[in-house]
Amino acid sequence: MKIAVFASGTGTNFEALAKSEIGPKIALVICDKAGAKVLDKASKLGVPAFLFRPKDYPSKADFETAILAELRANDVEWIVLAGYMRLIGETLLLSYPNHIVNLHPSLLPKYPGKDAILQALSDGAHETGVTAHFVDAGMDTGPVIASESIPIEPHETEETLTAKIHEIEHIFYPKVVKKLVEGKLK
Repeated sequence: MKIAVFASGTGTNFEALAKSEIGPKIALVICDKAGAKVLDKASKLGVPAFLFRPKDYPSKADFETAILAELRANDVEWIVLAGYMRLIGETLLLSYPNHIVNLHPSLLPKYPGKDAILQALSDGAHETGVTAHFVDAGMDTGPVIASESIPIEPHETEETLTAKIHEIEHIFYPKVVKKLVEGKLK
């Protein structure tokens, strides 16, 4: 079974997945931002990486159709979003029903979208965490697969909480992806 990892940034969650024993092969990385560090990380780990920039396509459907062709050429069965900062559209959603998973740095449904860590701190929340969920057409609105909570300490800053979240993500996400592709989670 092959998976594709979609990422837009530094690629720390991709790297955690690639270095873990998740079972399925990471067939490729799809990135939407030129110069993103995930492209270098993929190269160093020997994982083919492809850059698809939305501005190079006349529509979102054309953009996703080009990505879909690459996924099919590589027999990809699962799409794993790892810091991919773009909503998935109908073309991919219809082609991979219940086979696209995302990791979000909050206990959904609280704090969807960008800046979830800062939102939790600004709200005075006493806990937050990470959530893996199936992707639908909304922003972090798909069915929750698994989550893990962590306390927010009184002295917590955005930087310290982000570091704690990343530490959990790098262990949590590979385990969830492994169980998902093995059919042990639904």
